[in-house]
Amino acid sequence: MNTDERVNILMVDDQPAKLLSYEAILAELGENLIKANSGREALEHLLKKDIAIVLMDVSMPELDGFELAEMIRQHPRFQKTAIIFISAVHLTDVDRLKGYQRGAVDYISVPVIPELLRAKVSVFAELHRKAGQLERLNNELRRLSSRLITMQDEERRRIARELHDGLGQELVAAKILCHRLVQQDNGQSRKQAAAEASDIIDRAIQQVRSMSHLLHPPLLDEVGLLSALQWYLEGITQRTGIETSFDIQPPEFPRLAAELETAIFRIIQEAMTNVFRHAAAHRAWVTLRLQDGQVMATVRDDGKGIGKQVAALQPGSIGIGIGGMRQRTKEFGGELRLICADPGTIVEAMIPCNTAVAQDARATA
Repeated sequence: MNTDERVNILMVDDQPAKLLSYEAILAELGENLIKANSGREALEHLLKKDIAIVLMDVSMPELDGFELAEMIRQHPRFQKTAIIFISAVHLTDVDRLKGYQRGAVDYISVPVIPELLRAKVSVFAELHRKAGQLERLNNELRRLSSRLITMQDEERRRIARELHDGLGQELVAAKILCHRLVQQDNGQSRKQAAAEASDIIDRAIQQVRSMSHLLHPPLLDEVGLLSALQWYLEGITQRTGIETSFDIQPPEFPRLAAELETAIFRIIQEAMTNVFRHAAAHRAWVTLRLQDGQVMATVRDDGKGIGKQVAALQPGSIGIGIGGMRQRTKEFGGELRLICADPGTIVEAMIPCNTAVAQDARATA
């Protein structure tokens, strides 16, 4: 078990021999076992560490198990901590009811059956571990959702700025020239103004086409993934100066399902966007391979690379771009991997596919 995934189990008893026996019974679970000889020592551990389970004797001097459990439950941080009582004396139904009222989740009588104790502790340890994972995933989801909203707003501003500064200015200029055409009497001047207006409108049309293609390339639907990627990578080289190469295996690469082709295109597009924005790279290699019913899309660059936490896809270390690539891959039952290439980074998306089904579906459509 990974050290980071182990949970802390606090064992509380005033008799050291019992603590040693509990430790021997629970050792094979592989969790972090912490011993306390009194209720007050147990409270000190609780305040310093994240405790998943408290395994305690009911009969202890100074502060007994019932009192300790009640104190633990009064603290907001320990509302969900699992408390298991072990007792050789307080065994009546009234005693058990008292224990549950104080916050216990289970009550074990002595002599302790090792298999039973391990099974109960194992269940609560796994519940605590899953709860922690769920909380981290929820925090990551909230962070990514917030980042997604921010990026959507940034994208809207970028498109609005391009429309205003690019297309808008071209159309204003064309309108001025058309107005001049109406006012001019000289045939030669009209001809020149008309030619200028035509050139401006051509540039405006080209801007609209470029924006439309970047949002969703028509080639992706009309011709397929390979042509769309070739067009996109050529555009990347022209716009950014990053030298790109595109390798396909096998050379007669088949058409895939439309949704899968779109997902692969977006994954490669996002990976190349990260190369441009963050990698400070001069070259990038894009590879598309189909083998054993699995398509692998790889993007490698010669840039500055990524940190270990990003490569491990740890929550809190990846942005919305990588998160989006991973989600697209998971939707098709695939896996996204980030590898430090030294120099540069390798992004691999491995997705299972059925080309026969994809081709049949296209033929039917």
